[in-house]
Amino acid sequence: GLIKKMYGQSVFTDEILKTVEKEMNQYIATEKIEIFAQPLPMDTQLANMDVNAPADYNFAFEIGLKPKFELKVKDIKATRYKVEVTAEMIQAEVERLQTRNGNMTEPEVAETEENVLNVTFTESDKAGNAIEGGIKKDNSLLIKYFTDKVRKQFIGKKKDDTVLIQLSKAFDDKELDVIIADLGLTKEDADKYFTLLITKVGLVEKAALAEPLFLATYPNQAIATEAEFREAIKKDIEGYFDQQAKNQVHDQIYHALIDNTKMDFPVDFLKRWLKNGGEKRRTDEEAEKEYPVFQDQLKWTLISTQLMTDHKIEVVAEDLKNFAKQQLMSYMGGQLGALGDNDQWLEDYAARMMQDRKFVEDSYQRISTDKLFNAIEADVTAKEEKISAEKFAEKLNHHHH
Repeated sequence: GLIKKMYGQSVFTDEILKTVEKEMNQYIATEKIEIFAQPLPMDTQLANMDVNAPADYNFAFEIGLKPKFELKVKDIKATRYKVEVTAEMIQAEVERLQTRNGNMTEPEVAETEENVLNVTFTESDKAGNAIEGGIKKDNSLLIKYFTDKVRKQFIGKKKDDTVLIQLSKAFDDKELDVIIADLGLTKEDADKYFTLLITKVGLVEKAALAEPLFLATYPNQAIATEAEFREAIKKDIEGYFDQQAKNQVHDQIYHALIDNTKMDFPVDFLKRWLKNGGEKRRTDEEAEKEYPVFQDQLKWTLISTQLMTDHKIEVVAEDLKNFAKQQLMSYMGGQLGALGDNDQWLEDYAARMMQDRKFVEDSYQRISTDKLFNAIEADVTAKEEKISAEKFAEKLNHHHH
């Protein structure tokens, strides 16, 4: 009697709630009701429960039904862009590889735009006087990174010389963004002045267009002539743009599915769930603000789940192992072949990565998404269109999924 008096009511309430949950889940499973998240309890009769006078109790729950929808994948029209690889693009890559594989020398005087300068940035006033407590930071940059007008000031300079610059006048937009970020500043600070003290003048002597450079760049190919070297570079650039174009087709497919698949969502329920049902409680304003992105994510989850089922997409252990190996080979930048017999090394690396839970989860997501889009791509009509690298870059700057 004492135990019943002390604990009876809480045990009684717990048991009823357990039974309610069990019955509700059983009902949802039996009736095959497709719902979002968990049912949300409405006003209940918890307050009326009495262990000493048990009675019938009614419990009400609100559920969010998943919408019915129809996917029309075969109606999707896409454009597969074919980037034209120009002689200028190949030449720029040749020069980049020559520079990367070249030797750094230290001439006394900066004579060309290709000179590398090690400099110390010191925040100054317009007259070049250092500002007390101002920014002071070392950096290394090519003279050609400066604007045409400012470059001339550095030609003929040597170690320990100084040049006063105003950031907005010294760099064009792209370089300016990098320098500002490096100095820990914002766009509003672009008109600040800095004195640049040259601490070292350098110059990269570019590698000759000869077999040592060909071998360093393509260790697994027997390239003997400059023409073969340029052809290999062209293939690499084409491969890069083909992959980007493929990703862009996938982007078009994603937006076509999101924009053209009609779904009626239980908006009020989902907003309430977003506010109260997740791990983090939200205010009405937060739930309202986050809802559009949340709904788009739900929409894509429903679409992709349906497509995965339709196309019987599966990710097996072998897929994960191969993905780990490919990742390592891309990190090594093709240098793996220079190591000789590396199959066992790759196997060991893949086996280690398979033990990493985060790697497995992230890789599963990427592999299944790739498999899904490759499968859908086969059902989509994509017309080919030639395009310049600049125009294609503009398209890639638009939002991606």
